[in-house]
Order: sequence, then C-alpha cells, then structure tokens
Amino acid sequence: MFSSALFADLYEFTMLRAYFELGMTAPATFSLFVRKLPPQRNFLIAAGLDDLLDEIEHLRFEQQQIDYLASLEFSSKPFLDWLAGFRFSGDIYAMREGAPFFENEPIIEVVAPIAEAQLIETLVLNQIGLQTILASKAARVVSAARGVSVVDFGARRAQGMDAATKGARAFYIGGVDATSNVAAGHIYGLPLAGTMAHSFVEACASETDAFRSFCDIFPDTTLLVDTYDTIEGVKKVVALAKSRGRSFKVRAVRLDSGDLDTLSRDTRRMLDDAGLTDVQIVVSGGLDEMKINELTSRGAPIDMFGVGTDMAASSDAPNLDIAYKLTEYAGEGRMKLSTGKRSLPGRKQVFRQFRDGVATKDVIARHGETLPGVPLLQPVMVSGRRVAAQSCALSQIRAYASEQLAALPPKLRALRRHERYDVAISDELARYEQETRDRLNAQGRS
Repeated sequence: MFSSALFADLYEFTMLRAYFELGMTAPATFSLFVRKLPPQRNFLIAAGLDDLLDEIEHLRFEQQQIDYLASLEFSSKPFLDWLAGFRFSGDIYAMREGAPFFENEPIIEVVAPIAEAQLIETLVLNQIGLQTILASKAARVVSAARGVSVVDFGARRAQGMDAATKGARAFYIGGVDATSNVAAGHIYGLPLAGTMAHSFVEACASETDAFRSFCDIFPDTTLLVDTYDTIEGVKKVVALAKSRGRSFKVRAVRLDSGDLDTLSRDTRRMLDDAGLTDVQIVVSGGLDEMKINELTSRGAPIDMFGVGTDMAASSDAPNLDIAYKLTEYAGEGRMKLSTGKRSLPGRKQVFRQFRDGVATKDVIARHGETLPGVPLLQPVMVSGRRVAAQSCALSQIRAYASEQLAALPPKLRALRRHERYDVAISDELARYEQETRDRLNAQGRS
C-alpha cells in the first residue's frame, strides 16, 4: 500500500537519523523556488498546495512502514520509536495557488524543526512541481484558444494515474473548462466532458447505425465524424437530423484528424446550410498551444478544443529546475556557495508592485520587512495544522489565477519568450546575503 510517509529519497531518512542521534532539533527554514524558467516560459503558475498540505497534515508512519524501515541497515530502535510518533509541527508560508511567479522567488517556505522540514522535501518538490508545470502549460493553451472552451483529454497519455488526476486539477486552475477524467471529476468536483471513440463507430454495422444507436441512448451527445471520412460523416449527421426532425438533439460533432482549419469551415457550412446552426464543432488530435493559436488567429469556426498528450505531458517543458534548500538553521542564515546554485538565506517575503493594475516588479525581501506592494507569502499552516482562512474552493483558486494572469504585462502573456520580468532583491536581503556568504567563507577556511 502506498504511503506518503515513505515517499522520500533514502537520504532523507539517513539525514533524519543523523539529526536524531546528534540532537539537532533547532528550527530550520527551507525555501522552495525555481532557479530558471523553462526557455518557453515567461512565468509559471503556483499550483498543488492544497493537495500538499493535506498530505503533510496527515503524514503518519504506520506499523508496516516502521517494520519496513527496521529492515534497512540505517535504522535503530530509538530512531524508529521517534518516527512512530512523528507529526509535522511546523509552519508553512506560501504563495496562493494560481499566483504567477518568476525565477528565484520562494513559492513556499517551511519553518520547522530541521528533521520535520527535511523529511517532506521529496513530497514538496514532487507535488508542487507537477501541478505547477501542468497549470502553467494549461494557461498557455487557454490563452491560445482566445475564449474558445478547452477540455482536458490527457489522462491516457499522462505519466501515471497521480499525474493524470492531479493534472486535471492543475489544468482547471490554468483555465481549462472540463476534463474527461472521471476520477478527477469525483475527487475534485471538476466538470466532466466526453464524446465517443472511433472504436464504437467501428464496432457498429455502419457509421449511420453507430450515430443512430448512440443518439437513441444519449440524445444530446457529441458525434465523432472522422472515423472513415470526415465530410461523409458530417453528411450522415445532417441526414440523421433530417430524419429525426425536432427530436434531433445532438449538441456537437468532433473532428479528430486532418486539416482542422479547412474541415471545420466545411463542416460549419454544411451544418448551417442544413439549419443546424446550434450544433457546435469540437476539434482534437495532436493539439498544442501553437496549433490552437494558428487556428484561432485564422478565425476557424471551432467551439471547443480537446487537448490531450501535449498538455498532459507538458511536452515543450516537461520539467522544472525546482529546488528545496535550507536557508536558515538555529537562527543563522544558510546558503550554498556552489557556482550556479544560488539560494537566498533566511526567511523571506515577496512583494509584487503594480501600476494602474498591471504588475511591474517583484522584490524579494527578508521576512519582517515592509515594502511597497502586495506580500505574496502568507501563512497556510501553523503548528502542523492548516490555516482555515487560507483554504479556498477550487473555483476560487481558478478565478484568482485568471485575475492574476490578467494583471501581468501583455508581453509576458504571449506564447513566445520575451524580456524577463523585473525581480529585484531588497537592500536588506542583499546585505544579509553578503554577511552570510562572508561568514560561511570564513568557516570554510577554518
């Protein structure tokens, strides 16, 4: 049976025992941030926090997990007894889900006894990294659709069930309207959408028989018309409409292959000529934001995009340079000095500044500073319990994401990479970084 308590790299447990044996229990701060945006991204959207907090709040070691750890060489009886009583007791500060963010900005800061903060490293990186990648991808797809509805068809091509289900949630935050994934609909209350597969048409005696039979069971369905020949399929829908008269309730037809621009225009003309102006056109099949942008920029008469593989795998940017690093321990700033591995010391805050409702600059500051702008890091967990006031319905998170994206400079919302958004470091944090660097360099020479 899967347990999030064991969802950690081995070195988390070896370090945990070392902390335990050495009596290292002082508070630590770990920061989660992305060092570099993917080349195709102007921003990312924070996502996955709600699921992560649930996992952390309920993280427990059951006896079977303790028994497994006991079989490994690094364990000891006192250490295992400590794990058996483990409860996360720390505080977590985070950007709201749906917030756009940029390079080196802390998305989450965990403040807890060092062993507690260390144990959840893999979980934090995995859960926030996945949904952030997918919400950010979805936002690009939705932007390219220019107001045309987008549906998630990606479950079968996602990298496992967890990615498919939580991905549907992230897509919804990014602006996707519905999912075909029934499990995600059940877990998260997402709107569901679906049509029919080519296999049903192929299994029936004829395409006409398939359409007629399916409509008998689901009158307001969407009919897939490209199994054999798209135009001929549309003609059969028109014929079915004529035979059924007012009882014809088909909501849409779906095009899944071919030149979608030309086919959608031909389909629209045929439907309109038959008086079927209310029948919509859904298109799918190998779509990404660039293909969708091309279709919408040309004014193709499409009412819905079904997007699968490319969005589910975020094909153009499938991973993040995301890091979870110790920035403070026992009241002192900590940081890496390795080349290209900068991490800002201490607890921090991010202030977003606006002019006429448009974001103009972010400033990363030390915790406790007061600077112009809106502070983005808010307490979401205190003493191991979620802060109820910070809990939001998924619809609210989605609305917040839409509002925050609309507040970004227009160039940042373009699909092509543009100049970087201005992210600065406060004078006080810059001084503290230098002080910490000097101290660590001196310690390294001693």
